[in-house]
Amino acid sequence: MTSVIAFPFGQARTRYTVRLTLPVLAGLIVALALIPEAIAFSLIAGVDPQVGLFAAATMAMSIAFLGGRPAMISAATAATALVVAPLMASHGLDYLIAAVILAGVFQVILGVLGVGKLMRFIPRSVMIGFVNALGILIFTSQLPDLIGVPWLVYPLTALGLAIIYLLPRITTVVPAPLVSIIVVTALAVVFALNVPTVGDKGELPDALPTLFLPNVPFTLETFQVIAPYALGMAAVGLLESLMTAKLVDDITDTRSNKVRESWGQGAANIISGFFGGMGGCAMVGQTMINVKASGARTRISTFLAGAFVLVLAVSLGEVVALIPMAALVAVMIFVSIATFDWHSIRPSTLRMMPKSETIVMAVTVIGTVATHNLAIGVGLGVLTAMVLFARRVAHFATVTRTLTSEAEGEEATARYTVDGELFWASSNDLYTQFEYAEDPQHIVIDLTTSHLWDASTIAALDSVEDKYRHYGKHVEVIGLNQASQAMRTRMSGRLGSGH
Repeated sequence: MTSVIAFPFGQARTRYTVRLTLPVLAGLIVALALIPEAIAFSLIAGVDPQVGLFAAATMAMSIAFLGGRPAMISAATAATALVVAPLMASHGLDYLIAAVILAGVFQVILGVLGVGKLMRFIPRSVMIGFVNALGILIFTSQLPDLIGVPWLVYPLTALGLAIIYLLPRITTVVPAPLVSIIVVTALAVVFALNVPTVGDKGELPDALPTLFLPNVPFTLETFQVIAPYALGMAAVGLLESLMTAKLVDDITDTRSNKVRESWGQGAANIISGFFGGMGGCAMVGQTMINVKASGARTRISTFLAGAFVLVLAVSLGEVVALIPMAALVAVMIFVSIATFDWHSIRPSTLRMMPKSETIVMAVTVIGTVATHNLAIGVGLGVLTAMVLFARRVAHFATVTRTLTSEAEGEEATARYTVDGELFWASSNDLYTQFEYAEDPQHIVIDLTTSHLWDASTIAALDSVEDKYRHYGKHVEVIGLNQASQAMRTRMSGRLGSGH
């Protein structure tokens, strides 16, 4: 009887151990990649390396509990560092931390207001452009560690890539990126290779973060100084985080809570600020390491990534400092290749896709890569998609004129049938589609197969009626559906003439 009970318990324990091992190893790999990145982003913002490392640790651990997308990594990023760098240069660290906290407050407010729901308005072509731009940016961000360096960096990087790509064919028990980092580091240490290391990026902290209250006056003047930077950081951080969440949704075939992710990012930034961190947002590269390269799917790996950053940076700083940058560059190159949507640029795909979709994707990629700002690239992509859509839909509205001759007991009638959706783009030309002088005294405008969407259309119809009235002719508008009729009744005659 004892053996019967022990066997299934042993199986359950083994399965539990396996399930726990994966997020632990994934969190360790992400932490190793986060440390040099956080130091680099600290330099971009003009702060001490520990400010970026504390942000990486506190944000990752906080978002693990607060965020709406399991397995997504949040930490200090280049995008947010670029926003607050001018404030750091002009006013110092205390004002920067105050701006980070205020940015978190803005994000919480935007999250509660449901800004995350706006993600459904981002077209698929923008999303593909976002992903491809990320792949390019992740790769190009590694170039400083590959240019003007000792020649040994190149074979070490190649070895790291070979391990990452070939090891999974033999075994998947241990994540290949972790094995790659260990092997390359061991070679560099054993043979005392003179190559750039993590320690060359900056000095690691020797103590845990403590509560930090920014020493700034709580006045309207202070708010006016930090608010523009805080708002910019909030917008960039939310957009990058929500886009990353959507990307992980697609990879894992699961859904995330965008509203929770929005205010969760804000809360994580507030926590980061009060512990002396520079704040940040979701990190696509590290998230791809966690989700795609390591196969993590839970919040455990996210939390452990932040915890490992603290442990490695504070307790094992001397060991971490020995890791060659070539080992981490190999991991990031793999991530960039895995992130890029290669199918989207195949000749067969490009021939099949509408030109407008390809243009939107290209604008998103070019805008993001040129500015190194995902928010700008995505914004340009969405704007391009809107313009191209409006231009396309504008041509869908047609006006057909039918002239009825005067019969016994009936007057001659000009009947105009409008077909299509009428909004600001399509209704601007509506005014020019009528024969005002040539038409008989009675005009019928049939809108049965169309719909009025905005005030521009109501104003255009008013202008048409005013023009016919100028000629002493009577216009009858028929066929409006209930919503269009209600809008016209509410607005007609109160918008002024647009012509």
